[in-house]
Amino acid sequence: MSEFVPSTVRPEEIEARSFAIIAEELGEHSFTEEQFSIVQRVIHASADFDLGRSLRFHPQAVEAGIRAIREGRPVVADVQMVQVGISKARIERFGGRVHCLISDPDVAEEARRRGTTRAIVSMRKAARMAEGGIVAIGNAPTALLELIRLVRAGEARPALIVGVPVGFVSAAESKAQLAGLDQPPFITNEGRKGGSPVAVAIVNALSLLAVSEAGAR
Repeated sequence: MSEFVPSTVRPEEIEARSFAIIAEELGEHSFTEEQFSIVQRVIHASADFDLGRSLRFHPQAVEAGIRAIREGRPVVADVQMVQVGISKARIERFGGRVHCLISDPDVAEEARRRGTTRAIVSMRKAARMAEGGIVAIGNAPTALLELIRLVRAGEARPALIVGVPVGFVSAAESKAQLAGLDQPPFITNEGRKGGSPVAVAIVNALSLLAVSEAGAR
Protein backbone atom coordinates (compact mmCIF):
# COMPACT_ATOMS: atom_id res chain seq x y z
CA MET A 1 0.00 0.00 0.00
CA SER A 2 1.37 3.39 -0.97
CA GLU A 3 2.07 5.95 1.70
CA PHE A 4 -0.68 8.54 2.18
CA VAL A 5 0.41 12.12 1.56
CA PRO A 6 -1.90 14.92 2.75
CA SER A 7 -2.94 17.44 0.12
CA THR A 8 -1.96 20.29 2.43
CA VAL A 9 -0.34 20.77 5.81
CA ARG A 10 -1.17 24.48 6.11
CA PRO A 11 -3.45 24.94 9.15
CA GLU A 12 -5.52 27.69 7.55
CA GLU A 13 -6.11 25.61 4.41
CA ILE A 14 -7.04 22.54 6.43
CA GLU A 15 -9.58 24.55 8.40
CA ALA A 16 -11.03 26.24 5.31
CA ARG A 17 -11.40 22.91 3.50
CA SER A 18 -12.94 21.32 6.58
CA PHE A 19 -15.55 24.06 6.82
CA ALA A 20 -16.31 23.77 3.12
CA ILE A 21 -16.84 20.01 3.51
CA ILE A 22 -19.09 20.60 6.52
CA ALA A 23 -21.23 23.13 4.64
CA GLU A 24 -21.55 20.82 1.65
CA GLU A 25 -22.34 17.66 3.61
CA LEU A 26 -24.72 19.32 6.07
CA GLY A 27 -26.81 20.67 3.21
CA GLU A 28 -29.92 22.74 3.78
CA HIS A 29 -30.61 23.92 7.31
CA SER A 30 -32.60 26.51 9.22
CA PHE A 31 -29.76 28.05 11.22
CA THR A 32 -29.01 31.76 10.90
CA GLU A 33 -25.60 32.76 9.57
CA GLU A 34 -24.21 33.36 13.05
CA GLN A 35 -25.75 30.18 14.44
CA PHE A 36 -24.32 28.21 11.53
CA SER A 37 -20.82 29.50 12.32
CA ILE A 38 -21.23 27.91 15.75
CA VAL A 39 -22.68 24.69 14.31
CA GLN A 40 -19.68 24.44 11.98
CA ARG A 41 -17.26 24.74 14.90
CA VAL A 42 -19.11 22.04 16.80
CA ILE A 43 -19.06 19.65 13.84
CA HIS A 44 -15.41 20.52 13.20
CA ALA A 45 -14.59 19.60 16.81
CA SER A 46 -16.64 16.38 16.86
CA ALA A 47 -16.92 15.21 13.21
CA ASP A 48 -20.54 14.50 14.15
CA PHE A 49 -23.16 15.93 11.82
CA ASP A 50 -26.05 14.59 13.89
CA LEU A 51 -24.69 16.43 16.90
CA GLY A 52 -24.47 19.63 14.85
CA ARG A 53 -28.02 19.25 13.59
CA SER A 54 -29.26 18.70 17.15
CA LEU A 55 -28.09 22.12 18.38
CA ARG A 56 -30.84 24.38 19.68
CA PHE A 57 -30.51 28.15 20.06
CA HIS A 58 -32.62 30.51 22.12
CA PRO A 59 -33.49 33.40 19.76
CA GLN A 60 -31.30 35.80 21.76
CA ALA A 61 -28.48 33.37 22.50
CA VAL A 62 -25.81 34.47 20.03
CA GLU A 63 -26.40 38.16 20.70
CA ALA A 64 -26.28 37.58 24.47
CA GLY A 65 -23.05 35.58 24.25
CA ILE A 66 -21.28 38.12 22.06
CA ARG A 67 -22.39 40.99 24.29
CA ALA A 68 -21.22 39.23 27.46
CA ILE A 69 -17.78 38.61 25.96
CA ARG A 70 -17.45 42.15 24.62
CA GLU A 71 -18.45 43.58 28.01
CA GLY A 72 -15.70 41.58 29.72
CA ARG A 73 -18.07 39.38 31.68
CA PRO A 74 -16.75 36.14 33.20
CA VAL A 75 -16.99 32.71 31.63
CA VAL A 76 -17.57 29.90 34.14
CA ALA A 77 -16.78 26.33 33.08
CA ASP A 78 -18.13 23.24 34.79
CA VAL A 79 -14.88 21.29 34.43
CA GLN A 80 -11.22 22.07 33.81
CA MET A 81 -11.28 20.49 30.36
CA VAL A 82 -13.71 23.20 29.26
CA GLN A 83 -11.70 25.91 31.01
CA VAL A 84 -8.45 24.81 29.35
CA GLY A 85 -9.95 24.56 25.87
CA ILE A 86 -11.48 28.03 25.75
CA SER A 87 -9.36 30.65 23.98
CA LYS A 88 -8.23 32.87 26.85
CA ALA A 89 -6.69 35.50 24.57
CA ARG A 90 -10.00 36.37 22.94
CA ILE A 91 -11.90 36.43 26.25
CA GLU A 92 -9.18 38.47 27.97
CA ARG A 93 -8.99 40.90 25.05
CA PHE A 94 -12.23 42.39 26.35
CA GLY A 95 -11.30 42.12 30.04
CA GLY A 96 -12.99 38.82 30.83
CA ARG A 97 -11.63 35.72 32.53
CA VAL A 98 -12.40 32.01 32.40
CA HIS A 99 -13.08 30.33 35.75
CA CYS A 100 -13.59 26.76 36.94
CA LEU A 101 -14.39 26.13 40.59
CA ILE A 102 -14.88 22.37 40.65
CA SER A 103 -11.42 21.67 42.09
CA ASP A 104 -11.54 24.37 44.76
CA PRO A 105 -10.82 22.79 48.17
CA ASP A 106 -13.95 24.27 49.75
CA VAL A 107 -16.08 22.87 46.92
CA ALA A 108 -14.65 19.39 47.39
CA GLU A 109 -15.10 19.58 51.17
CA GLU A 110 -18.72 20.74 51.00
CA ALA A 111 -19.55 18.07 48.40
CA ARG A 112 -18.15 15.39 50.72
CA ARG A 113 -20.03 16.81 53.70
CA ARG A 114 -23.34 16.98 51.83
CA GLY A 115 -22.90 13.71 49.96
CA THR A 116 -23.41 15.38 46.58
CA THR A 117 -21.39 16.13 43.46
CA ARG A 118 -18.68 18.76 43.25
CA ALA A 119 -20.39 19.95 40.07
CA ILE A 120 -23.52 20.90 42.04
CA VAL A 121 -21.57 22.70 44.75
CA SER A 122 -19.40 24.53 42.20
CA MET A 123 -22.50 25.93 40.47
CA ARG A 124 -23.78 27.23 43.81
CA LYS A 125 -20.45 28.92 44.44
CA ALA A 126 -20.34 30.32 40.90
CA ALA A 127 -23.84 31.81 40.95
CA ARG A 128 -22.79 35.34 41.92
CA MET A 129 -19.56 35.24 39.89
CA ALA A 130 -21.44 34.28 36.74
CA GLU A 131 -23.96 37.13 36.88
CA GLY A 132 -24.12 38.70 33.42
CA GLY A 133 -21.60 36.20 32.09
CA ILE A 134 -21.53 32.83 30.34
CA VAL A 135 -21.78 29.46 32.06
CA ALA A 136 -20.41 26.65 29.87
CA ILE A 137 -21.35 23.10 30.89
CA GLY A 138 -20.00 20.26 28.80
CA ASN A 139 -19.53 17.42 31.23
CA ALA A 140 -21.84 17.34 34.23
CA PRO A 141 -25.63 17.06 33.90
CA THR A 142 -25.90 17.66 37.66
CA ALA A 143 -24.20 21.04 37.17
CA LEU A 144 -26.73 22.01 34.53
CA LEU A 145 -29.71 20.87 36.59
CA GLU A 146 -28.43 22.79 39.60
CA LEU A 147 -27.85 25.92 37.52
CA ILE A 148 -31.41 25.69 36.17
CA ARG A 149 -32.69 25.38 39.75
CA LEU A 150 -30.68 28.45 40.78
CA VAL A 151 -32.01 30.41 37.81
CA ARG A 152 -35.61 29.51 38.63
CA ALA A 153 -35.02 30.51 42.26
CA GLY A 154 -33.62 33.87 41.19
CA GLU A 155 -30.21 33.00 42.65
CA ALA A 156 -28.28 32.91 39.35
CA ARG A 157 -28.51 35.40 36.47
CA PRO A 158 -26.08 34.47 33.72
CA ALA A 159 -26.39 36.19 30.35
CA LEU A 160 -26.06 32.86 28.52
CA ILE A 161 -26.05 29.19 29.42
CA VAL A 162 -24.13 26.85 27.14
CA GLY A 163 -25.49 23.49 28.28
CA VAL A 164 -24.24 20.47 26.36
CA PRO A 165 -23.36 17.77 28.92
CA VAL A 166 -22.73 14.28 27.63
CA GLY A 167 -23.82 10.99 29.14
CA PHE A 168 -26.44 8.35 29.82
CA VAL A 169 -27.74 9.55 33.18
CA SER A 170 -29.67 12.85 33.16
CA ALA A 171 -27.80 14.37 30.21
CA ALA A 172 -30.69 14.44 27.73
CA GLU A 173 -33.16 15.33 30.48
CA SER A 174 -31.07 18.25 31.78
CA LYS A 175 -30.85 19.72 28.28
CA ALA A 176 -34.58 19.35 27.77
CA GLN A 177 -35.07 21.28 31.02
CA LEU A 178 -32.74 24.01 29.77
CA ALA A 179 -34.57 24.26 26.45
CA GLY A 180 -37.77 24.92 28.39
CA LEU A 181 -36.46 28.16 29.90
CA ASP A 182 -37.64 31.49 28.55
CA GLN A 183 -34.69 33.27 30.14
CA PRO A 184 -31.76 33.41 30.23
CA PRO A 185 -30.81 32.62 26.64
CA PHE A 186 -29.23 29.23 26.05
CA ILE A 187 -27.40 27.10 23.51
CA THR A 188 -27.97 23.38 23.94
CA ASN A 189 -28.62 20.21 21.97
CA GLU A 190 -31.00 17.30 22.06
CA GLY A 191 -30.09 13.84 23.25
CA ARG A 192 -27.17 12.18 25.01
CA LYS A 193 -24.39 13.56 22.85
CA GLY A 194 -22.35 16.58 23.84
CA GLY A 195 -19.20 16.93 25.90
CA SER A 196 -16.46 19.32 26.88
CA PRO A 197 -15.12 19.75 23.31
CA VAL A 198 -18.61 20.81 22.22
CA ALA A 199 -18.91 23.42 24.99
CA VAL A 200 -15.44 24.68 24.11
CA ALA A 201 -16.28 24.92 20.42
CA ILE A 202 -19.41 26.94 21.15
CA VAL A 203 -17.67 29.46 23.43
CA ASN A 204 -14.73 29.78 21.04
CA ALA A 205 -17.11 30.39 18.14
CA LEU A 206 -18.84 33.11 20.16
CA SER A 207 -15.52 34.75 20.99
CA LEU A 208 -14.55 34.71 17.30
CA LEU A 209 -17.84 36.44 16.50
CA ALA A 210 -17.15 38.97 19.26
CA VAL A 211 -13.71 39.76 17.84
CA SER A 212 -15.09 39.95 14.31
CA GLU A 213 -17.85 42.31 15.44
CA ALA A 214 -15.34 44.48 17.27
CA GLY A 215 -13.12 44.64 14.20
CA ALA A 216 -16.03 45.68 12.00
CA ARG A 217 -16.72 48.77 14.09
